Amino acid sequence: MKRNFGFIALGMGWSILFAGMSFYWAMGGLLGLRSLGGSIYELSLNPPPSFVRMVWLTGFLKLLGFVLLLALLIRWKKPIIAKALYFAAKIAGAFLFLYGLLNFITITLSAMNILHFELDAYATVWRLVFWEPFWMAGGVFYFFAGTRSAQTPQSRRNEAADPEI
Repeated sequence: MKRNFGFIALGMGWSILFAGMSFYWAMGGLLGLRSLGGSIYELSLNPPPSFVRMVWLTGFLKLLGFVLLLALLIRWKKPIIAKALYFAAKIAGAFLFLYGLLNFITITLSAMNILHFELDAYATVWRLVFWEPFWMAGGVFYFFAGTRSAQTPQSRRNEAADPEI
């Protein structure tokens, strides 16, 4: 597997930033919450303990993405581990991108009064300009973090020079 260090670094930064936002909100921070709109914003104004636990959990799940990308940097002795990590990053990337894209489409349809959502104009703009593209960018970072490459004699020599775990 060939590693794309730029995409791995971007994905790791994305994961830390995204997890950090969840932890900030779980600790009671309100900056940026209005941009999410809808029931999430309403719940965050006077959050029940279960909502706070859920926000903490999402922060830790986002950190798992960081660990996944970090694991891509390791040269594994067993190719099955490298393959599993490669496919996990691809699946996570596809999921993140599609999640952002589908939200973008449905919020756009809501803005055009084709669908009805409980989003005010402020949240709609932020979701379309920042949040959904942010999800899609994360998906791109994860998806392209690793690529499959054909084994050539030169690539085998290069891999042999790298320490393995």
